[in-house]
Amino acid sequence: MESTMNHNAVWLRFYALYQWLVYLPVCILLTVIGALIAVPLGVFVSPQLANLHIAVWWAKALTRLAGVRVVIEGGDHVDPAQSYVLVANHQSAFDIPVIYGYSGLDLRWVMKAEIKWIPFVAAGCRAIGHVFVERGNTQQSTEAINRAVSRLESGTGVLFFPEGTRSMDGQLLPFKKGAFRLAIDQKMPILPLTVINTREVMPPKRWSIRPNTVVLKFHAPIETDNADEQDIPELMASARQAIASGLTLVV
Repeated sequence: MESTMNHNAVWLRFYALYQWLVYLPVCILLTVIGALIAVPLGVFVSPQLANLHIAVWWAKALTRLAGVRVVIEGGDHVDPAQSYVLVANHQSAFDIPVIYGYSGLDLRWVMKAEIKWIPFVAAGCRAIGHVFVERGNTQQSTEAINRAVSRLESGTGVLFFPEGTRSMDGQLLPFKKGAFRLAIDQKMPILPLTVINTREVMPPKRWSIRPNTVVLKFHAPIETDNADEQDIPELMASARQAIASGLTLVV
C-alpha cells in the first residue's frame, strides 16, 4: 500500500512538471498555429472546413496530450448530417475540447463574451462562426445567436451549456431557456449530452489537470417540429432528465 502511494506521488510530481514545462507551451503553440490557419481558411474558403479540419484537430490534440481518454456512448443517436441544438452539462473548462474534438459534429459554441479578448482564440472563433454572448443581456444574446444561426450550413449544430456556468460540485444547476427557444424557432431537434468525469481531469477554478477517462453519453434527440413557446418547460425537463440519467455512471 505504501509503495503504491509513493509511486502515485512520484507520478503526480512528474505529471505536474510535464503539464507546466511541456503541455502548456505546446498548447499555446498549437493554438497560435491553429488560429493562423483557421482564420484565412474560415474567412476566404469555408468556416465549416476550418472548423472540422483545424479546430477539431486542435481540440483532439489538447485532449490527447493531456493523457485523457474519451469514450463515446449512444453514438447511434447522432446523425452527423443533421443540425442539432446540442445541450450538455458543464463541469469543467475541459468540457470544451472534449466535446469539440470527439462529438463528431460540426458545432458552433455559444460562449461568454469574455473569450473574445483572448488572443488568437478569439480570432479563430470569429472566423469559424462561434457566438459571443453577454451574460445578463438577453436582447444581445438573442440577436447574436439568431444572426449566427441564419448563416449556418446544413449539418451544423449549436452547442449550449444550458446551466449557463460550470457546476462547482458536479450537480446539475437550473437550466436557462435560450437553447430551447432557439430549437423551437429553428425547428431543430435537441440533442442531450452528458459529459462525465471532466471534473476529475480539471476541477472548476483550478488550472491543474490529471489524466483520466471521460465519457460523452449521447441521448435520444428530442423533436421540436410541433412545439411552441408553451412547450419550453417540458422540453427543458426532458433534456434535463436525460442528462441527469447519465451522471449516475461511474467511470
